This record gives sequence, C-alpha cells and structure tokens, in this order.
Amino acid sequence: MAGWMGSLSISASGLTAQRLVMDVVSNNIANADTTRTPQGGPYRKEIAILQPIAASGSFADALQQAGVQNVSNATDGVQVSAIVQAPGPFKLVYDPSSPDAVNGYVEMPNVNISTEMVDLMSASRAYEANATAFDATKSMMMSAINLGK
Repeated sequence: MAGWMGSLSISASGLTAQRLVMDVVSNNIANADTTRTPQGGPYRKEIAILQPIAASGSFADALQQAGVQNVSNATDGVQVSAIVQAPGPFKLVYDPSSPDAVNGYVEMPNVNISTEMVDLMSASRAYEANATAFDATKSMMMSAINLGK
C-alpha cells in the first residue's frame, strides 16, 4: 500500500502545482492591460517556478545505499518553489490621451495573451493527466482490496 499512497501523493502534488500555475496564468491574463500598479508602473508578468520534491525513504534511497548510481531523479512529486516576475521590456503603445502616457506613449505589461493561453492549456492538460493518474491508482487500490475479499 505504501507505493500506492506514494503514487497518490505524487499525483496530488501535481494537481496542486498545476492549479497554482493556472492561477498565475489567469492573473497574467486579467492584468494584461493594467498600466498602473501599487508598486508603480505597469503590471509585470509572473511565472510559477516548479521543482521536484526530493524523494526520502524511497526505493531510490535503498538503491543508492546499495551502490546504484544515477538514481537521484526519483521524486515524491512537484511543488511551486517560487513565483517570480518575468524580465523583459514593456510594450510601448501610442496613446496620448492616457493619464499614464509619457511623450504620448504608454508602457503596457509584458504579457502576451497568446503565450498565456498556450501556458494555460498546457497547465490544464497537466492537471487532467494528474487527475487521471490519481483516479487510475485509486481504481487499482480498490481492485486489490476487492481481490482480498
């Protein structure tokens, strides 16, 4: 059962991480036209940084103790390690009537809606894949329990 619980945990961590990625991307889309933030200046795109959760007490640890090399790729899932602002220039749009215009140009956020939509679809597909893996593991657990009856 411990292996199955690990599989459920890995899928659950993927669900949590991808949900946060979708939230960050949605926030970027919502602020694609925000020219003034509380910090000053236009909104700057945010990016969720994912990193693996290091496996502990796992089969990989047992293999490493036995002297097997290159087993460091084993993980207990994924997590969002940080949400950072994307570097890059702001877009300049000519709009002399805007109160944020300088010499007739307004700095617009460095958010590209097309890129954000692709990122949103990618995160959504990863979320669905983790949900499917979670359900498959749960189904196998139930089948194993029913075999024991």
